[in-house]
Amino acid sequence: MTVTRVRKDPETLTMTVTAEFDSPIGPVWQMWANPRLLEKWWGPPTYPATVVDHDLSPGGGVTYYMTGPEGDRPRGWWRITVVDAPHFLEFEDGFADEDGNPNPALPTMTVRVTLTETAGGTRMAIEATFPSVEAMEQLAAMGMEEGIRLAVGQIDDLLRAAA
Repeated sequence: MTVTRVRKDPETLTMTVTAEFDSPIGPVWQMWANPRLLEKWWGPPTYPATVVDHDLSPGGGVTYYMTGPEGDRPRGWWRITVVDAPHFLEFEDGFADEDGNPNPALPTMTVRVTLTETAGGTRMAIEATFPSVEAMEQLAAMGMEEGIRLAVGQIDDLLRAAA
């Protein structure tokens, strides 16, 4: 499995998922930059994503929904703040209502994606920073850690298929 570590730190309000890929940095960056590739892994296997809007430029955004096994469609959005392709991406991440509008009842988080070339390929670190311990606990109770672990675990197969 690609995920090598998940580190939760309530003191800094962060959860960091680290993954290693036997692929150059360019194809790994495309997992974020190409909306058709993003929707093949963003979300656990039982909740595939459909990307509606995708603008990875500062001030741009991504909107998407996931389709669950019972037909439910949870929605989400990103507000892009920093892009340094192919090494770094930062965005505000939140949940959306049925119309795609930000849902203020659920917390948002800041996500920083760092891609680093290694001798054998690429290391990806996804760091989520939460606004409070309560928000961190709420999202953990919703299955965020397992969901991101399963989602990132799908990237290896996509990289192999693209090679």
